[in-house]
Amino acid sequence: MREETAAKPGDAFLKAVFLAICILAVTCCALGQNPGGPNPANTTDISTGIELARHENEISSARLEPVRRDQDPGVAVIFEGTGDLHYYASPKTAPAPGFELKIEAKSNDFDFGEAVFPKWEIITDPIGTKVEVYAGNFTVFVPVTAAKAQPEVAAIGDVEVKITGITCTSMLCLPPFEKTLQTRIDWSKRDSWKQVGLEVPTGEDTTTEVAKGPGYSTWFALTLAFLAGVILNIMPCVLPVIPLKVLSIFEQAKESKARCIALGLSFCLGILLFFASLAALNIILRLGYGTVFQWGDHFRNPAFLIGMALLLVVLALFMFGVFAFSPPSSIAGKAGPRKGLAGSVAMGFLAAILSTPCSFAILTAAFAWAQTQRLPLATIAIMLIGVGMAAPYAILTSIPSLLKYLPRAGRWTELFKQTMGFVLLIVAVWLLTALPEARGEAVLYFGVILAFCVWMWGGWVTLSTPAARKWIIRIIAVAIAVAAGFWLLPARVTNGVDWKEYDAALIDNALTEQRPVLLEFMADWCLTCKAVEKTVYARKDIAELIKRKDVLPIQGNTTLRGSPAAIDLKDVYKEPGVPVSILFLPERKEPVRLHGLLIADKLRELLEELPDKE
Repeated sequence: MREETAAKPGDAFLKAVFLAICILAVTCCALGQNPGGPNPANTTDISTGIELARHENEISSARLEPVRRDQDPGVAVIFEGTGDLHYYASPKTAPAPGFELKIEAKSNDFDFGEAVFPKWEIITDPIGTKVEVYAGNFTVFVPVTAAKAQPEVAAIGDVEVKITGITCTSMLCLPPFEKTLQTRIDWSKRDSWKQVGLEVPTGEDTTTEVAKGPGYSTWFALTLAFLAGVILNIMPCVLPVIPLKVLSIFEQAKESKARCIALGLSFCLGILLFFASLAALNIILRLGYGTVFQWGDHFRNPAFLIGMALLLVVLALFMFGVFAFSPPSSIAGKAGPRKGLAGSVAMGFLAAILSTPCSFAILTAAFAWAQTQRLPLATIAIMLIGVGMAAPYAILTSIPSLLKYLPRAGRWTELFKQTMGFVLLIVAVWLLTALPEARGEAVLYFGVILAFCVWMWGGWVTLSTPAARKWIIRIIAVAIAVAAGFWLLPARVTNGVDWKEYDAALIDNALTEQRPVLLEFMADWCLTCKAVEKTVYARKDIAELIKRKDVLPIQGNTTLRGSPAAIDLKDVYKEPGVPVSILFLPERKEPVRLHGLLIADKLRELLEELPDKE
């Protein structure tokens, strides 16, 4: 961190804003660790309890226990937690329809009545509304109305209780959840079950409690949404776009003020259209499906990650000057005030899209807060993020006189632009780290091929290139990119071989037992080895033969010079390099050695000669 030199009047306010944004970033981490929504796997035989929600130091869990309430036997759902993490008691004040706490019990051995909830607490949400909630430690009683077994039979049966709802703190709401708890009760012992006291709400008792928990005003929250949008402009994914727009503003400043303003506001409109799309999606999900838009879900989609990474690669090439965006001459030659407006809108929309990979913390927290509010306020909050992102451009283009305070364009602008290209490449690689290793590697290879094709498209032709030659070159570039995409981008189902790590003793034991052994030597840096893996060992028929013939597959990774596999490759097997596959057969004194790429048919033939595993 930088050292402070002198206190200024605005420092306190800036520190407060910075602290608020840091809090939002921490919030994102908690959301990422709290996957919500229905999940049948969230089922447990409950005796010690199951965690329902957690955020930083706030936690809530639940457990089941057979109890009696006065003379009524039943099952108690005992919630234990901290005070600021709460559930909603009323559908009228829940963040969205169906998000109030619900408990349903079922069993093949018992019938149940409606769940009896305790008296709620009252809190005041950030917009000043009184809200009924359950928080901390409380109990919900589910009465057992009858045992399905005959009275003379002692019924010992399983009970399943489903809990659904949403948990919130005074700062944000976590994703909706569904949890299922299970326990077993002995109906014959119901008279000895523990008594539970339960204070239930009466009449319209909704305002008896004092507002609880910290909160902040709507204006403060909306101000943070605006500031979050402003901060998006300095994210690594968006920052490279800024010099492009600034350079454009420099050019437009030479022309009329009206056109400069029009182009700048068109760019802002593109940003706002993106956030308007998100606001519309939020409305559709909440009204049509009773759920919320969870920011970050799209990053769990491999197709989105791959698409964003490749887009960043293409934009990096643009930064390096490999190609340039140029409209067709038929369009570029048209005069009029609408010239370039559509492109400016598209650039603004693209800038907003690019903000998504690097702004996970800010946008997650902003959306989490917005989705705890009523739809009009939620929509305003989402749009304010877009307004904040667009504001610097709107100010700069509406007051062209501010341009004189910007540094003059020169060599530094080109160097800065190229530097930002490397930043985009770093972000692209970072996105691919979320993919499985094998698929991320394939996308990296495709990224290189795509870069070559983009270079062909923009670098192999000039303005003087004949149209026919220009079309041929660009068609070939597209064909190469499409072919490489079909080969490298689809997710490949691993039928492959279940390789064991290289172990000389394991090989010796298998040979002693007259078991066939397939030994493949490879290296991570060896492209031919990877081709063998794809064309030979990824084949379903060969993988099935290895398994059916009870062949022991051993893979020797010789990437490191001092590894046992690398040493034995040279000293024991006397092989000069990789790839090489060595098949030990019980009937042969010498193993069969397979070199190069075209070994699939020979290997298949040898494997088919072996007897099937008994």
